[in-house]
Amino acid sequence: MKREKDETPEPAAPGNSASPPEIDGLEQLVDRIHDIDGDHDPVDLEAVLQQIGRRSFGTILLFAGLVVLVPLIGDIPGVPTMAAVLVAITSVQLLAGRQQFWLPGFLLKRSISRARLEKALKFVQKPARFTDRLTRRRLELFVNQTGTRIVGAATLGVALVMPILELIPFSANLAGIALCAFGVALIARDGFFALISVLTTAGVFVVVGYWLAQI
Repeated sequence: MKREKDETPEPAAPGNSASPPEIDGLEQLVDRIHDIDGDHDPVDLEAVLQQIGRRSFGTILLFAGLVVLVPLIGDIPGVPTMAAVLVAITSVQLLAGRQQFWLPGFLLKRSISRARLEKALKFVQKPARFTDRLTRRRLELFVNQTGTRIVGAATLGVALVMPILELIPFSANLAGIALCAFGVALIARDGFFALISVLTTAGVFVVVGYWLAQI
């Protein structure tokens, strides 16, 4: 994968049209993160967004889902909640009609060691390639403009309950799967993955409801 240079957007200028080329799959997302300049250690969220862009809601969802799902990152206490904050902030802005997503400084400065990041990327590389082979344009009714707004509302709901999921063993993985599936659906225009994500989101709320009922 050839590394793109000098194409990162200005982080504080929502109206700036400069942006990295759009990501078209999960494997490309992994490659783009892997290609972050080696001088970044630890690697912060701002560096990641400069590589993957902050105009694509699908890309941000896919990244957040991976953060929650991948061992060595998602297992760190508080990481699922930080991913939830990222999703919630971008979801609200999507629903408000923004074209480029603003994020607060405290979130952009969140970082991870490069060694841990490299191990996580290596772990997800083969599943990413397999997932990309399954995607194609289909059922686009579920990923059109209206469908994207519905995804925004659904992911906001997932984000709001993710802090609770940190208290329920293994349940955060469901949220990670839902976010990844939503991201893949929007990037690949694959409505089948949108349906998978809707079912997984329903599962998230069932788990939370059952847990709350037992308290």
